[in-house]
Amino acid sequence: MGRYEDIVREAKNKITEISPAEAADKVESGAAVLIDVREKEEWDEAHIPKAIHVSRGRLEGEIEDKVTDPNANIIVHCGGGGRSALAAETLQRMGYKNVKSLSGGLKAWKKAGLPTEK
Repeated sequence: MGRYEDIVREAKNKITEISPAEAADKVESGAAVLIDVREKEEWDEAHIPKAIHVSRGRLEGEIEDKVTDPNANIIVHCGGGGRSALAAETLQRMGYKNVKSLSGGLKAWKKAGLPTEK
């Protein structure tokens, strides 16, 4: 395994993952904020309705403007689950208390038949 996979595995040991179906319910009901940490080009291709885009590389600098409450329920996602695991770990270190990562990312969301938009 490579170093990237190693740090993703370590991050996943420190965070909670959420299934696409459970995430969809929480976002649709307004019980959670969905943060898409993919790059802008990926976002422009397709994204989950109601998601807020904050690229992984800009997360630390922009998240406090997007989600001001450290107790907010946050679900982060990326394409496959690696970057969002790292992002979830970072948000926890920044003091956000209720952060989850979308298991399998956008790929799993689409595979579950859940909606996307452009």
